[in-house]
Amino acid sequence: MLNNPLTHGLWEKTAPAAPATPALEAAVTADVAIVGGGYTGLSAALHLAQAGKKVVLVEAIEVGYGGAGRNVGLINGGMWTMPQELPDVLGPIYGERLLNLLGDAPLYVRALIQKHGIPCELETNGTLHLAVGDAGLKEIEERQRQWSARGAPVTILSAEETAKRVGSRAYSGSLLDPRAGTLQPLAYARGLARTAIAAGATIHTQSAATGLAYENKLWTVKTAKGSVTAPWLIFSTDAYSTGPFEKIRKEQVYLPYFNLATRPLSPELLKQVLPAREGCWDTKEVLSSFRMDQAGRLVFGSVGALRNTGHAVHRDWSRRALKRLFPEIGNVEFEAEWFGWIGMSDDALPRFHKFGPQAVGFSAYNGRGIAPGTIFGKTLAEHVLGQIAEADLPLPLKDVQFPSFRPLKEAYYEAGAQIAHFAGERF
Repeated sequence: MLNNPLTHGLWEKTAPAAPATPALEAAVTADVAIVGGGYTGLSAALHLAQAGKKVVLVEAIEVGYGGAGRNVGLINGGMWTMPQELPDVLGPIYGERLLNLLGDAPLYVRALIQKHGIPCELETNGTLHLAVGDAGLKEIEERQRQWSARGAPVTILSAEETAKRVGSRAYSGSLLDPRAGTLQPLAYARGLARTAIAAGATIHTQSAATGLAYENKLWTVKTAKGSVTAPWLIFSTDAYSTGPFEKIRKEQVYLPYFNLATRPLSPELLKQVLPAREGCWDTKEVLSSFRMDQAGRLVFGSVGALRNTGHAVHRDWSRRALKRLFPEIGNVEFEAEWFGWIGMSDDALPRFHKFGPQAVGFSAYNGRGIAPGTIFGKTLAEHVLGQIAEADLPLPLKDVQFPSFRPLKEAYYEAGAQIAHFAGERF
């Protein structure tokens, strides 16, 4: 997008074309105005339009431009944190409510895709959280214990079974979550947009919000050449927030994440490497992730930004890491490279904010955007429709709070990933 292959890489290359979404060039009215064309905004637009509401969504660049079009494509349940951390931080009512919602969210995503026939390379064989060493094995065993106590069907796989599923003997075990899976993230975003439009929603891209006003119980979102006025406002710009919603961005610390895609593997290799196509990520502090796309490309990623000196450092480390994990692949050639930003909150949990009366939004997905974004969009639609009261939402209302030393922390994460990858996998 924007003539930059490093923003969306393989996903833009292989996704179906986006639906027609002309820029907003008039003053229009709606029942609900939505700002942001990622999973949350698109899901909210779809569910509201299906309920008969007049919905107008404005997006600054293109559908899926932010994290929705750049991520790895793992449809995971819960958050990165241990399950028990949610009730520990949010209290037992909100914590368990959020866990239940997010635990089953991957199943909802899968059902939504299948119901509407969204072409996004959906794989439903689960995900594997890969244990590195004894410490990693203890971590996933504790994660399994906490999820199982809540009835989740997650299981620990031995090192031998993990090796069969992954095609590498590098791991001491894994946690299998059969609720989860993988998809082509930009294709999913574009499919949600197309489905929402078919249901009656209006979507305008190249229409950044430049101003926001509230008068006579109506919100007006201003763009360069038009405006949307509605009694309800949903903001879903998250880590890529700008303009009147920039404080949502400033509440989060950017963590860079990159992905590289190999050329399609041979049929022989595809029988050995991820033959069932589970999505994977490991327990390292500077974690790695990998999964297979529909054409047999291995998509490999980790923390880091593909810019300045980091581009060569992360690419070279990735070659070394893949050679150790899957030596049978041989010399690795990458067909596509791209990166983006994960918005991290100070407690690694999402937020529910209000900008005023009937102006609501969720944000700070901390690297878990697909399932939470989809289900939070549905939840916001239900709140607007009067089906869920504010007190019954999965998160308590919270004021926007800016983290201390945010620019310094962001520079530290980017530089730290370079240092770790420059030294890593050399011996």
